[in-house]
Amino acid sequence: MKVKVKFIYKTSPEIAIPMESAWFDQKLIKPLLMDLQKTGRAHNIIIMDEMEREWNQKQFTKLQKKQEEEPTDPVVYFDGGYNRELKKAGIGIVIYYKKGNTSYRDRINILLEELVSNNEAEYAALFNSLLILEEIGFKNIPVLFKGDAQGVIKQIEGEWPCYEEILNRWLDRIEEKIKKLGLKAKFEVIPRKENKEADMLATQALAHKNIRSHTEIDSGKLKD
Repeated sequence: MKVKVKFIYKTSPEIAIPMESAWFDQKLIKPLLMDLQKTGRAHNIIIMDEMEREWNQKQFTKLQKKQEEEPTDPVVYFDGGYNRELKKAGIGIVIYYKKGNTSYRDRINILLEELVSNNEAEYAALFNSLLILEEIGFKNIPVLFKGDAQGVIKQIEGEWPCYEEILNRWLDRIEEKIKKLGLKAKFEVIPRKENKEADMLATQALAHKNIRSHTEIDSGKLKD
């Protein structure tokens, strides 16, 4: 989670200058606030997060303690594949996140029937990733979704039109779920080689190799 700090900088009783920082990683907030307090010139300090929620220092300290018990910083990789001959789809989902100082990776694949195209498989993968996020306990938080299906992501972002009724139904379901969970969704198109984990999971699903794993990982290996 990224935050920014807003405060009034007083150089004298007559001079009070409103100031606002750029966005920065939440883990840097404590030393920054300590430095501001040492100056004796920073007043009315407010911390804002990416969801545009605001707290004073006391409220934010309580929030940080609560966050140590909750999942944060999710990055979702998703991919879908479709076998035209079998008329079956495989989807792969990988979610990286943190809980306190510990990093985790959740991996899942699913074999789906009654889908009609690779694009629909991509939409199904994205929707199912939202179900996994809900299962883990993510609510009211920014989430970054990464996939290699440019058309699907551009349609979700509203940059490209979607004319297929079946895909529009998936769009509606995805938007409804994002709204229900209170997520601030961001999307990023990535090269296929950067999406190899989710791609492999989707391929394994089509080969009837079911995978679901939840593991603790070295924080140094957590993907950006």
